Amino acid sequence: MDGRSERPATGHGQPRTAASFRFWIAARSSCSGTIPPMSNETLWAPWRLGYVQGHDKGAVSEQVEPARWRDGAVHQCFLCRAAAADAAHDAALGVVARTPLSVVVTNRFPYSNGHLLVAPLDHRAALADLSAEQLLDLQTCIVTWCGVMERSMQAYGFNVGLNLGAVAGAGLPGHLHWHIVPRWPGDVNFMPTTAGVRVLPQSLDALREQLMQAAAGPYHSDHGTDGSRR
Repeated sequence: MDGRSERPATGHGQPRTAASFRFWIAARSSCSGTIPPMSNETLWAPWRLGYVQGHDKGAVSEQVEPARWRDGAVHQCFLCRAAAADAAHDAALGVVARTPLSVVVTNRFPYSNGHLLVAPLDHRAALADLSAEQLLDLQTCIVTWCGVMERSMQAYGFNVGLNLGAVAGAGLPGHLHWHIVPRWPGDVNFMPTTAGVRVLPQSLDALREQLMQAAAGPYHSDHGTDGSRR
């Protein structure tokens, strides 16, 4: 990137959103007149900056207040809100599936296109707080949605992980959630945005619609997205 330019273009390696442009401005003002060229060894996910700094909590486009919260729910927890909300609000909350024990939502701050979160309906912070039935249902959801993304997004692999506790990097340490991050040949790393590699070609709404259509298709598993056995 040429440090003499007044505003970054939208070519390879350049900011493409307002948030990333503000990040670019801050970086530019802090250096001594020039910005070094972007390195292939540097990993970028600039849309996550507001989240990391605590400025952007991923507020939904509409205020959703469940008619009845689950016992033990934390009203400020977006997973508790998704678990308790009526199905009419699923699109606004990014819910792609809800079983009697688990909920699956799109990550509003994705590492890559298709990044999902799988969580128990109950607000639980420790694995020991989950019953055997909850643990089995969560793992079944992970298997189901990896399969959905294999079919509908041609994903070749996945990073599946749980950050257990704030010290381990959990962004919401009070409510357990597993990350499912689809991977493709040629992507760069767990944060696969470097030097112009475009990994978010799809809006969250379009992603949710695609995954739900694929889950309802002829190759679905016997674990239905509404929690029913098929």
